[in-house]
Amino acid sequence: MKLLNTYDYRDEAEKAVLLITGEKRLASERDGTEVIYNLFGEATWGNLYKLKMFNLPELQKLVEMKNKNQPFDQLRYKEIIQMLKYAANTFELKIPDHWL
Repeated sequence: MKLLNTYDYRDEAEKAVLLITGEKRLASERDGTEVIYNLFGEATWGNLYKLKMFNLPELQKLVEMKNKNQPFDQLRYKEIIQMLKYAANTFELKIPDHWL
């Protein structure tokens, strides 16, 4: 399991834990006078998509437009892919070829 995300509010963290699949755990910790909630789980593209991380829902729309030969925001697409390269390295994932 890896740390997937950190939340400031318990209800937000509890909703997130219900979204992802596989082994998961929600842990709280004090940071000074505030409590933060760490979501641990399996680092998969599916789980990251469900958590709406790394602009994956936006990427899905851009890839669909690209595949249909429709005009799409190429600059934004490149920005998201760059961010995914970082995420792939961090979570030891491979970016699916059909996203590139």
